[in-house]
Amino acid sequence: MVDKDLLNHRLAGATRRGVVAGLAGMLALPRALRAQSTVFDIDVAIVGAGAAGIAAAHALRARGKSYVILEARDRVGGRVFTDTSLGAPFDAGAIYIHWAEKNPWRDIAASLGARTINSDTLNAPSRFYENGQLASRRGQRGGMEAVSKLLDTDEGPVPDISIVERVAGLPEDERGGGAAIARMALGDEPEHISALDYARLWSGDDLILPDGYGALVRRHADGLDIRLSTPVTAIDWSGQGVALDTPAGRLRARAAIVTVPVGVLKAGSIRFTPALPATTLEGLEGLGMGALTKLGLKFNGARFGLPAGGDLWDRLGPRASFDFECWPFNRDIVVALFGGDHAREIVARGEREAIAHVLDEFVRLVGADARKAFTGGALHGWCADPYSMGCYSHARPGHADARAKLATPVADRLYFAGEATGGADFGGAMTAGGAYLAGRDAARAMDL
Repeated sequence: MVDKDLLNHRLAGATRRGVVAGLAGMLALPRALRAQSTVFDIDVAIVGAGAAGIAAAHALRARGKSYVILEARDRVGGRVFTDTSLGAPFDAGAIYIHWAEKNPWRDIAASLGARTINSDTLNAPSRFYENGQLASRRGQRGGMEAVSKLLDTDEGPVPDISIVERVAGLPEDERGGGAAIARMALGDEPEHISALDYARLWSGDDLILPDGYGALVRRHADGLDIRLSTPVTAIDWSGQGVALDTPAGRLRARAAIVTVPVGVLKAGSIRFTPALPATTLEGLEGLGMGALTKLGLKFNGARFGLPAGGDLWDRLGPRASFDFECWPFNRDIVVALFGGDHAREIVARGEREAIAHVLDEFVRLVGADARKAFTGGALHGWCADPYSMGCYSHARPGHADARAKLATPVADRLYFAGEATGGADFGGAMTAGGAYLAGRDAARAMDL
C-alpha cells in the first residue's frame, strides 16, 4: 500500500523552483549521460558474423560493452568458409593468412593450436596449357612474372589508372599477364581495377591452414553472442542510436558496425533511413566486387599421374582461364579456380551445369579416366551469393580514395568495416586479416 500522507508531504516540498533547478541540472549533464534516457537493447549491434564482425565482438567484449552479432547466413565466417560437403575439407573462400608478420589470424591460429604451413614450402610442380594443349611454362608464367614485377616493385608514385593502362608499356606478349593476375588474384577484369589501389596492398609471408581457414574462424567465434539466420533488412539512424529491423523484430542499439560486403550494400539489401551521406555513397560507387570462384571436384582415389599439390593452368583465350589445384594436402579433391567475366558466365549457369562444364575441362587435360572416377562436386560462386555478391572488393580506376570514404563513420554511430576498409592505408584490403583489423579498430574507436 502507498502511504498517501508521506507522498503528499514530499510533493508539497517539490516547489516549482526545485523542479526547474532539477531540469536545469539534467540539461547540464554531458550529452552521453542525457542520451541514457533513450532505452537501448544493446550497446552495439554488429551486422555480419564474418572476420570483421567476429573481431568487433571480441574487441567490444574486452571493453565491457554489450553487443550482439546479427548474421543472415545459418553459419559464421562469411567468405571464409571450409567446405566439408565432399567428404574432405577445402577452403571455398579465403585460404591464405596473407602478410602473416602482422596478420592477427596468425596469433589466433597459434593460440588455438591450429596448424599453419608457409606456402613457400609447397613447391609442387605446375603444368601450363593453351586451350587444352600442353604449353611451355615460360609462355604463360613469363607474362605474369613481368607484370607482377611491374606492379609489386613500384618505386615512384603510382597513377590511379587501370591495370590495363599500367602494363601498356610492356611488350605485347607480356601484357596478358596483367589479365591473368587481375582475374586469378583480384577476381575481375584488369580494366576495372585501379593500379594505385593494388599498389597499396601489403605483402609478406603467406600461411595456409591444412585444417581450413574457415574452421579457424568458426572456432574463434565460439562463445560470442551470434544470432544466425537473422538478416538485417533496414537500419534507421534518424534519432538517437540506431534501430535495426530483422525477421525476429527490431533491435535498438547505441551504435552499429556494419560488416556486410560491399556488393550487398550496393545491391540495396539493407535500407537506410535517412539515406546514407554522400561520402559513404561515393565510397560504395568507387568500389567493385570481383568474381573469383572455387569449384571442388571429388574423385574416388584415382590420381591420373598428377602429384599432390600440383597445379594445372589452362588459358582458354584472352579472357578465360582455369587453375586446377590437384589433391591439396593429399586429399582426393581438385579445386578449380576461375575469375572475372569468365567466372560470372559459368556461375550464372547454376551449380549442376557449372560442375559439368568444369569437369569437362579437367577431363580434357587429364583424360577420360577422370570422368569415371568423379564422385561429386560443389560450387561456391560468391558473385551470385546474395549475402556476398562478389569475392572481395577493389577500387575502380580513378577511385582509389573510395575505401577511405566508406570507412568514414556516419554520425558517430554507424561504422562500415570489412575487407574493403582493412589496415593502415587499406593495405590489408581484400583479405580476412584486413577484415579483422577493420572490425577490431571500429569497435575500439567507438565513443560509448
